[in-house]
Amino acid sequence: MAQYHITLNDELLHGLFTRDEGLAKLLEQVLNQILEAQVEEQLGARRYERTEERKGYRNGSYPRQLTTRV
Repeated sequence: MAQYHITLNDELLHGLFTRDEGLAKLLEQVLNQILEAQVEEQLGARRYERTEERKGYRNGSYPRQLTTRV
């Protein structure tokens, strides 16, 4: 299993304790970063990066709403 480095900003961490939607924002950030890392791992290249080792192409994406109990 791969290890991922998750980056969170101070505003997001502060929002965990001061706003109702803080946990939802945290979950959103973590999931987005994990999904991005998985795509980079599968393709062998970062977004907009052109390399000889690249294994595929991105088709693009658009924002989606994830509904959870959080």
